[in-house]
Amino acid sequence: MMLTEETTVPDIALPVDQFKAHLRLGTGFGEDTLQNGVLNGFLRAAIVAIEARIGKVLISRAFTWKIHAWRDRAGEILPVAPVSVVNAVVMTDGGGTETVLDAALYRLAEDSQSPRIRPTGTLLPAISPGGTVRIDVIAGMAEDWGGLPADLGQAVLLLAAHYYEYRNETALSDGCMPFGVTSLIQRYRTMRISVGRGLAGVMQ
Repeated sequence: MMLTEETTVPDIALPVDQFKAHLRLGTGFGEDTLQNGVLNGFLRAAIVAIEARIGKVLISRAFTWKIHAWRDRAGEILPVAPVSVVNAVVMTDGGGTETVLDAALYRLAEDSQSPRIRPTGTLLPAISPGGTVRIDVIAGMAEDWGGLPADLGQAVLLLAAHYYEYRNETALSDGCMPFGVTSLIQRYRTMRISVGRGLAGVMQ
């Protein structure tokens, strides 16, 4: 399977001015738009890291997912969350011929943790031998920065500031994330329940 991010968060959607204020940059530096690209890079890195940690897309954008076989034809879990729209489902046979699946044959089962594409009938259409299916979706918690929960927005700024402060540090371990950031994002992490342990088995 292959997941592709078709669109990225546009620069205009990044809170670069808030980030400058958070860093308390000097007036001359803070108003210098030549630095915006550098600051945007830290913001993007922070967004990617937090999305990976919580298993959710922050700012809405387009993704395509290509697979060679359904794991469950009664309802396939999508690899990104939350999904707001399924734009298209395209079946490709072994000879490379594409067929856009009739939207009446499937529906989106929205879920903040595990959205699914489900058949309106009994099962999703079978994928032919050597064929694939491509699912085009829009996923994200908010359309723009202002729509994000305040704690997630603060977590992005804190982590971006951490990256900025230690930008020349080479000894930091992979995945290093300050405690303040992990505390803010903790409730958004995907829950996993161990069978037979009840609530005691819930892990985030």
